[in-house]
Amino acid sequence: MEVPEIILELINRFDYNKDAYNSGEYNEAQLRQEFLNPLFKELGWDVYNEKGYAERYKEVIHEDSIRIGSATKAPDYCFRVGGARKFFVEAKKPSIDIKKDPSPAYQLRRYAWSAKLPLSILTDFEEFAVYDTRVRPHKNDKSSNSRLMYLSYKDYPNKWDQISSIFSRESILKGSFDKYVESKKKKRGTAEVDDEFLKEIERWRDLLARNIAIRNKNLSTRELNYAVQRTIDRIIFLRICEDRGIEDYGKLMALRNGENVYKRMLTIFQRADERYNSGLFHFHEEKDRADAPDELTPELEIDDKPLKQIIKNVYYPDSPYEFSVLPSDILGHVYEQFLGKVIRLTPSHRARVEYKPEVRKSGGVYYTPEYIVDYIVKNTVGELVKDKTPRGVTRLKILDPACGSGSFLIKAYQYLLTWHLDYYTENNPEKWIKRRKPRIYQASNGEWKLTTTERKRILLNNIYGVDIDSQAVEVTKLSLLLKVLEDQTSETIMTQRKLFHERALPDLGKNIKCGNSLIGSDFYYDKSMDLFDEEKIYRINAFDWEKEFPYIMKRGGFHAVIGNPPYILFESMNSKQSEIYLRNKFLSATYQIDTYQIFIENGVRISAKNGLIGFITPNTYLKNKFSYKLREFLVTKTKLKEIILFYYPVFKNASVDNSILIVKNSLSKNTESNKVKIKKAYKGFDL
Repeated sequence: MEVPEIILELINRFDYNKDAYNSGEYNEAQLRQEFLNPLFKELGWDVYNEKGYAERYKEVIHEDSIRIGSATKAPDYCFRVGGARKFFVEAKKPSIDIKKDPSPAYQLRRYAWSAKLPLSILTDFEEFAVYDTRVRPHKNDKSSNSRLMYLSYKDYPNKWDQISSIFSRESILKGSFDKYVESKKKKRGTAEVDDEFLKEIERWRDLLARNIAIRNKNLSTRELNYAVQRTIDRIIFLRICEDRGIEDYGKLMALRNGENVYKRMLTIFQRADERYNSGLFHFHEEKDRADAPDELTPELEIDDKPLKQIIKNVYYPDSPYEFSVLPSDILGHVYEQFLGKVIRLTPSHRARVEYKPEVRKSGGVYYTPEYIVDYIVKNTVGELVKDKTPRGVTRLKILDPACGSGSFLIKAYQYLLTWHLDYYTENNPEKWIKRRKPRIYQASNGEWKLTTTERKRILLNNIYGVDIDSQAVEVTKLSLLLKVLEDQTSETIMTQRKLFHERALPDLGKNIKCGNSLIGSDFYYDKSMDLFDEEKIYRINAFDWEKEFPYIMKRGGFHAVIGNPPYILFESMNSKQSEIYLRNKFLSATYQIDTYQIFIENGVRISAKNGLIGFITPNTYLKNKFSYKLREFLVTKTKLKEIILFYYPVFKNASVDNSILIVKNSLSKNTESNKVKIKKAYKGFDL
């Protein structure tokens, strides 16, 4: 390929003024405008957004660097295709020695590794370095660590074909970028950010559990689990807010200076309640709050050493994580695995972390791949919002009855956020600004955004979840609250506080609830309560849909029921009374009861007329002779919309043949005509 004339001109200009550029007075902003923007434009990127795309579809995102200490708070360029990140570019002024200085390389690698990007570029135009960002960065790495390519500006003419074949927009669309990534794949040192972050927070859990158990002898096992997770959740929440610019950077880091760390940390937590109104920091009784305040953790005794160690590990340069670019699904992925273990207390009140019995029996925790979640949300929530106005969408109630870490609810919420923003900006945006509580506002760069108040309104109106595990419920709340704060700044939060006297986050206690989706309070009818001790009642965790969601159930039920229900044979639950209850209540509870089949049936039962149910499940209900009652129920009580059969393992290291089932809660007038569209998905199948 012939080198573009503009590239040759840039090379000549740089060469002619090289001394001036290397003097230190020539800054990053000048370099980007005069050299890097033209360079990437020649590679086919719409650097200046001449196509006029909306912010979330722009090919190139420019983010001004904000210095906090020695850390850079945003990569200079993010290159995207269809809104999906492909690679970052970190720009440095020419006076910096990219080849030898390890600091710029570490900064770039932290960003790209945290964002799960395989390659990224560090350049000052004079030098052009490409890094394999699948390798976990360490603060003591040399600048050459994981560097795949290093070029001088004088190499550009001879290497233009190579640069273009990897990083041009056309090459990415044709798959050359991915082929290059695959060809450079190294097993040694590669580590997914979610796997590493999981190891990190599991280590924190171990540190805190051991210390809290020793220092607080009166705690029960349940209280210990609550205290440890609450402390970890609060630290993660505030660190993410710091990296997003919502909280002052270094607030937690300052706790390492001095003693009584936990006492001073509690002061930060209590101030956070004033700012956010999140149940995560709910310490005092308040009117209309669904959950009781946390009176346990303020009374804890925790030594300084474990807390200082945890805090040190979440800050630059010790931390390889850059929370501002960490993909939203990563936290859910990490917590899904994290929740597979529980803290147990020995007779001597020592803490031990071990797998939950149901997880050990099933062989592990399996996180639903993002593309599966996207597909189910698009074909349930996406169908329901068609041809509606915001007022109509407000009435939609979306439920995950086994929400786990919240991955389905986060995607559903994001779908609604995008839908509302598109509607407001395409239908007289000025009208939506002038309301008493504006729905949108225009940022300094001209981009339209939903106000924090509107993001809260959508969440409270539309998103609901239930899980039998109280820790999972808290993780779902945490993930959703962090999603509310995306795109927000300290200024927008303060503006809302001043104008509307509202704290930044909603209380999700009435939306995300803890309970057994399959066993109602009628479980205890005609039974002597003497048979049930406190622990057994806690384990059964009966849930009354009519009582917990009275407004929704009186109006027919939920409009979308989505998720990945647990695949557990009921014998593993070890409760004869529960088995009898389920067999009497559900048609699908035949022979060996498999909970996912009951979740399918119950999903239809708690959905509204014409509601949509979308699950990823095993496909055994389609062919197992003992599942005929469920098949009969689906054919007669629903309109079968779609079944996708997967001819490859959907879940890593799990030997389960899966399918997606989407049905409509609509009685079939003629069972013979109730035919379903069946798709076959093979490896690499694009849903």
